[in-house]
Amino acid sequence: MSTPRPLPTQEEREVIREGVRAVVTRFDDEYWLARDEDGVFPFEFHKAMADNGWLGITMPEEYGGSGLGVTEAAIMMNEVASHGGGMTAASALHVNLFGPHPIVVKGTPEQKARWVPRLIAGEDQVAFGVTEPDAGLNTTRIKTFAEKVPGGYVVQGQKVWTSTAQVASKIMLLTRTTKFEDCARPTDGITLFYTDLDRTKIDVHKIPKMGRKAVDSNAIFIDGLFVPDEDRIGEEGKGFSYLLHSLNPERILIGAEAIGLGQDALGRAAKYARERVVFDRPIGQNQGIQHPLAERWMYLESAWQMVIRAAELYDSNLPCGAEANTAKFLGGRAGQDACWQAMATHGGFGYAKEYHVERLYREVAFTRLAPITEQLIMSFIAEKVLDLPKSY
Repeated sequence: MSTPRPLPTQEEREVIREGVRAVVTRFDDEYWLARDEDGVFPFEFHKAMADNGWLGITMPEEYGGSGLGVTEAAIMMNEVASHGGGMTAASALHVNLFGPHPIVVKGTPEQKARWVPRLIAGEDQVAFGVTEPDAGLNTTRIKTFAEKVPGGYVVQGQKVWTSTAQVASKIMLLTRTTKFEDCARPTDGITLFYTDLDRTKIDVHKIPKMGRKAVDSNAIFIDGLFVPDEDRIGEEGKGFSYLLHSLNPERILIGAEAIGLGQDALGRAAKYARERVVFDRPIGQNQGIQHPLAERWMYLESAWQMVIRAAELYDSNLPCGAEANTAKFLGGRAGQDACWQAMATHGGFGYAKEYHVERLYREVAFTRLAPITEQLIMSFIAEKVLDLPKSY
């Protein structure tokens, strides 16, 4: 286990916010509305964040990163999501932060030197090939298979909800190298690779979806992909445990991003309520408008405290599974409720793209659905915290 990092001071946290804000505010509402309509990946935004060093916030300093923790990453992603870009802005960066974390934890020095600097510079983008149509969240039942051959492996299979596969140059790929029925434990026989996304062997099909249009989601079909031995992360058959290193940080970041979306929407609603005059008075003077907005603010702030608690526990090398899952759960709920209340505050105009809150509402829905369902989070809390029998 790594040495616990000193937690950032309040001043250091504000420096991160100010630095991120200086970049993200260059991209206005019209930029993000255009990406929502044309579905083009926000390359300019991604490059600006890379050029300013933000893609390396959690990466080791010896490879060009900042070597900071999940606490700093959560602050960064909360700020990213709260200036109009929503989950499109967040997801354009998110997968580069902790999707490749197994490389940092289990990669060889040669692998880190080969891969990490390119991620930090934004020269490589990563697709995350884990979920499968028939397995869903039951990851041990994946069927994508990597057969050992001289010098490497040949992979056959399929994945779904693979983000950024339209533009990615690399793929983090979870496979079986031993069939499920031949393993002593369900988590055995799973191997993790980080390799080139070879489009002659990987067929990528975009999934049309409700929001986050510019950060593509895909079904991919893998037929005869050769992966060299040097692209395997860690030991063969141990990949499931390596994947776990990125799960709690991912939940924490999703919670932070959902809250950022909600904070953005709430700020827009309050501004509209101050300026919109009906019956000779601003609608924000009415308690029927004030009270729901005030309540949404309180829930967002409460969820943020759980995000920070989970992140600080992680950075202190302390157990944080319950807190990380709770941060994701509460963040998603508080974020979506705030976005809905922003739409309601705008009345009919809330349905119009001109005011952007309908776009934020569509995008925040993602945070309640992925990367883990609310039902599985509640089952986890029931079992691990309340000591109730496992229900699945």
